Amino acid sequence: MKIDTFSMRIGEIDGIDLDRLHAHSLSVGWPHRAEDWQFLRECGHGFVALDDIGRVLGSAMWFPHGADFATVGMVITSPRLQTLGAGQWLMKRVFDKVAGRNLRLNATRAARRLYLSLDFQPERTVYQCQGVVHAIGSAGMGKAHGEVRQLRAEHLQAIIPLDAAGFGVLREALVQKLLDQSVGYGLFDDGRLKAFALCRPFGRGHVIGPVVAQRDADAIAVVRPHVADHSGGFLRVDTHMESGEFAAFLSHSGMPVFDTVLTMSMGKRLADYSVGGATAPMTYALASQTLG
Repeated sequence: MKIDTFSMRIGEIDGIDLDRLHAHSLSVGWPHRAEDWQFLRECGHGFVALDDIGRVLGSAMWFPHGADFATVGMVITSPRLQTLGAGQWLMKRVFDKVAGRNLRLNATRAARRLYLSLDFQPERTVYQCQGVVHAIGSAGMGKAHGEVRQLRAEHLQAIIPLDAAGFGVLREALVQKLLDQSVGYGLFDDGRLKAFALCRPFGRGHVIGPVVAQRDADAIAVVRPHVADHSGGFLRVDTHMESGEFAAFLSHSGMPVFDTVLTMSMGKRLADYSVGGATAPMTYALASQTLG
């Protein structure tokens, strides 16, 4: 009998060729392109676990926003190592870098046991909605009040606080990078931005997110132009919305629920970041499962 033994070392994710990172995520069926990895490296930090000949066997990234909050993502371990503690080893390295911060992540089913063992607390289900889309009519849906316009660079200073109100944390640098990569639509009422949706290339096609609005009708109003722009193409939306007009709109547009993940937190809970109130902005769609 021959039993494999693994000798792993930690490396900085910035020093790894993109094609090796791409192969790493493909090994577990994740859709990230090399370009998606590069975007994430520009937004955050990370480690990889390497074997003796430099193959990537594991990864973990974190994305700090201010001094007391970060999201964690791209925690991937080779299928051969998933039961050998490689994920916990990587996460403990991440903890060394994010000490003192409140943390949030989105856990796949396979990773939930790991995060529970590290004292992350379950929060809300994320519905991964995706498919080949087509434009649909607005009959039977609520009407948004305002004018939908394409967003420009000059709208950044209005987008940042609206995103912070919906997400609960100011993430100015990330929103800047997202806007640079995206086409965006905003709903304006008397010149004030009240809802927005960004859409950028990702994975098999494009992903819409973040989407921030006060109510379903407003969220639909800023997502609808993206659906029209990509009619016949592949779109994805990651949302906490299980039901209601927004969820129905996604399904009817060709984006039924494909899979789910679980938002989990360590430190402050989601409710601690909620603005509250019937007219408070909400995050209708995440920037991505990795970024939150």
